[in-house]
Amino acid sequence: QVQLVESGGDLVQAGGSLRLACAASRSIVSLKSMNWYRQAPGKQRELVAGINDAGSTDYADSVKGRFTISRDNAMNTVYLQMNSLKPEDTSVYICYAIDDRWIGYWGQGTQVTVSS
Repeated sequence: QVQLVESGGDLVQAGGSLRLACAASRSIVSLKSMNWYRQAPGKQRELVAGINDAGSTDYADSVKGRFTISRDNAMNTVYLQMNSLKPEDTSVYICYAIDDRWIGYWGQGTQVTVSS
């Protein structure tokens, strides 16, 4: 099993930056992928960014060029650097990992609020 704990959410003005962190309870080297989703009130959960075990990354069109996902295997942590934040980025950001048995694990989420 893998426990995931997110941190870094905050209130920030439009145009600002935040870095989110997702810390795993064990080594992330063997995980197939680690991903960031977000869910705003009344909206469906959407995939924001993902990184697989080969280091390949993928992003939602709405965040390309502004967000960067990275992983630190030594720290068992995945980061989401968010720049040029917009009010529409306001959401709960949730970490999701898939292990080598293709079992998925969710974190509890961290709130990001972007004021205009």
